[in-house]
Amino acid sequence: MENSAKAEEHEKIFHKEVKTSLDSETESSFIINENTAFPETGLSAEAPTCGQVNTPKKRKMEFEEDLVKESSSCGEDTPPKKRKLDAEIAPEEKGSGDDEGISRRRRIETDGFPKDEPAGDGTQKRRKIELEDVPEKQKNLEEGHSSAVAAHYNELQEVGLEKRSQSRIFYLRNFNNWMKSVLIGEFLEKVRQKKKRNITVLDLGCGKGGDLLKWKKGRIDKLVCTDIADVSVRQCQQRYEDMKNRCRDNEYIFSAEFITADCSKELLTDKFRDREMCFDICSCQFVCHYSFESYEQADVMLRNACERLSPGGYFIGTTPNSFELIRRLEASETESFGNEIYTVKFQKKGDYPLFGCKYDFNLEGVVDVPEFLVYFPLLNEMAKKYNMKLVYKKTFLEFYEEKIKNNENKMLLKRMQALEPYPANENSRLASEKVGDYEHAAKYMKNSQVKLPLGTLSKSEWEATSIYLVFAFEKQQ
Repeated sequence: MENSAKAEEHEKIFHKEVKTSLDSETESSFIINENTAFPETGLSAEAPTCGQVNTPKKRKMEFEEDLVKESSSCGEDTPPKKRKLDAEIAPEEKGSGDDEGISRRRRIETDGFPKDEPAGDGTQKRRKIELEDVPEKQKNLEEGHSSAVAAHYNELQEVGLEKRSQSRIFYLRNFNNWMKSVLIGEFLEKVRQKKKRNITVLDLGCGKGGDLLKWKKGRIDKLVCTDIADVSVRQCQQRYEDMKNRCRDNEYIFSAEFITADCSKELLTDKFRDREMCFDICSCQFVCHYSFESYEQADVMLRNACERLSPGGYFIGTTPNSFELIRRLEASETESFGNEIYTVKFQKKGDYPLFGCKYDFNLEGVVDVPEFLVYFPLLNEMAKKYNMKLVYKKTFLEFYEEKIKNNENKMLLKRMQALEPYPANENSRLASEKVGDYEHAAKYMKNSQVKLPLGTLSKSEWEATSIYLVFAFEKQQ
């Protein structure tokens, strides 16, 4: 009864905050100075100068192991009417928004979305009928969300570096990966200020191991990787073994264990080799939204993430911004929104329960499974049960604008090729051929004296990545 009352209270707050967010909607255009162009967001931020772009086949992949997780929203190629996208740096979005060759790959399906699908019983009956004619994987979506997620990621094929470099969302993936790298680096440094050795990390939703190199560079001592998809976990373990074998004689690498489990339904403490093990960081990148199918599942996920954190330890991650998703949905003429890169499709407008608010999210070549809305004030409240205190919650743009001021982060952005050089040189082509996708960069070049090429993301990529936020909680004494 107590949980039910709290849920009702938070639901009222949620709807009030959504309305406030919609009423105060502002135009966005991403433009950033110092040779970085983003669609305008009404904000400015510095970005590094990018070197010339080679042809897609020759794009460097210096961070092989750090491929970006991405996620996307479903819908039509009709973003909110009032949204201008003019930026010099265009981030990519969510994630699951999987990065780094991880298990969350979404495929865009911009065709075939009904324009005016009826809500309510009619929709449910029609979906039941359609279910009879769809493949087994689609039936799993209705019969059990967890099994569908596992099946989806298990079916994803490994993609070579060269093919990845030719992807339409190459820069978006790299941008998302940069965001994760900076977030992980920030909190590893905070942990290192408290202790010098025996740093232990839980990677909740590790996928194929896209963050392994980050943990190696962070000089941690122990890593536990867990994911619902057994094929992904095996691939993650193989990547670790390959990394270990490449180490020189005196080169140190962390020890690791790998667990296949549904972290929203199973307690990980029963599966650890050392059941008394505690962690300094739990990293949950682009996966929280799968747990918000019900209160019980979200609570088990948080218990796994936070219960075994040491005092002063951190729970960090990335997840879709529920307010941004609803804002775009309400601005759309249908139950969906997006562009040629990503689509988000809800079952209907105006009804957004705290748990089980399902939407279909597709991101080109990365993800193609349902997700659930994560109302962040609710996540914050639920985390208090495990003695967690919010350190910060920031949109991808806010996080980028803050972190790009650091010179090391700027250099990392350039090395990871997280922004696309604009204009393209004579031996290459731009990632997007869509008319107007680089209008913001062209406008910035015209109105400013800048050294070329600029660093930017296409408007389409920025729309996709700007649905995400980063968060961090700290375990209290």
